Amino acid sequence: MKQTIPTIIVAEHDSTSELIKLYFDEFDGFSFLANTSDFTKAYNGIKELNNSLVIVDISEYPEQALNFISKITTEYSNCKVVALSDKPNVDLVIRAMRVGATDFLPLPLIKKDFFEVLEKLYNDFTGGKQKKSKCRVITVYSNKGGVGKTSVATNLALELSKITKENVALIDLNFQLGDVTTFLDLKPSFNISYMLQNLDKINEDFLLSTLEKYKGTSLYVLADPPYFRETDEISTKSITKLFDILRDTFSYVVVDTSAGFDKKSMTALENSDLVLLAMIVNLPAIRNCQRCLELFEELGLDDNKIQLLVNRYMESDEIKAEDVEEALGKKIYWKIPNNYFTMMSAINQGVPVSEINTDSNVALSYKNLALMVSDNIYRQKLNEQRG
Repeated sequence: MKQTIPTIIVAEHDSTSELIKLYFDEFDGFSFLANTSDFTKAYNGIKELNNSLVIVDISEYPEQALNFISKITTEYSNCKVVALSDKPNVDLVIRAMRVGATDFLPLPLIKKDFFEVLEKLYNDFTGGKQKKSKCRVITVYSNKGGVGKTSVATNLALELSKITKENVALIDLNFQLGDVTTFLDLKPSFNISYMLQNLDKINEDFLLSTLEKYKGTSLYVLADPPYFRETDEISTKSITKLFDILRDTFSYVVVDTSAGFDKKSMTALENSDLVLLAMIVNLPAIRNCQRCLELFEELGLDDNKIQLLVNRYMESDEIKAEDVEEALGKKIYWKIPNNYFTMMSAINQGVPVSEINTDSNVALSYKNLALMVSDNIYRQKLNEQRG
């Protein structure tokens, strides 16, 4: 007999609860246990359960609801939460995920999206094979070295794996001066050159069993080639095929490219869903970034997927964020604060910055960036619905 997961619905409006119950009639695996608008009653009900799903409508009382979610996910590790709201916005979604919500869906519920969430959660509860969500390829790029591109890619990839609990691949596409393995103190047995030369042998099982895994997390690292000569026969066609294989295996692929306009980096940009154009705040960097944006336009890259990321940002800088946005005609997507000593300590020890000081401003910034990136698929869907 198929295992069923008891579910508690916390909602102010009966219409929301009734719709969910109707959907449960069509989806085998979850059983409706209780419906209440009282957070205390819901909490007391959860205490009696081994596994439970709690669906919380946070529309009416968001602060109380978020505190409730934080409490139950902290105290009960086998409790998973889906947050709902008829007033979704980026800040609310990020806050809900931060306090422990597994998923966030807008109201009114869309049946297809709701069933996808239920299927993923059921497999989490029962240990079944999880159906992978649409993979998202994120490339961190700069046409000039020294802006901290590898730090961004490495720390973002790790935080994505920690926040989403899904498999994340970190790819070092800097074939001559790659540093990803140095930043994570790894000595992998396989590198990207081997993968590209053996594409016909690579599948999901092979990747998950051979790629270097970082310290028991769900972050898998594909290293750069150890010798320059191994890169001579690598074609852009084979890189594109590798991306296709990675998309079938991982939920997120984070790519660290070389600095410059080589064909391999351009192939990565073309295969990306999000390009974080990394820069620092000084006049030469702004000019270089402007050249990048102009070239991207000439190449026909979708401007919507190219986002500005300012690294080592200080509010006291002579050039302000607003000046950068005005000069480039583009909003800044994210700012990583300057914290020289914490970052250098992490680099010198070969660990992510969160392992040096998890509460530092730079570690928290990477965590929030990962939250923003992981939620971007949802926000894109929401914008499409509104449009």
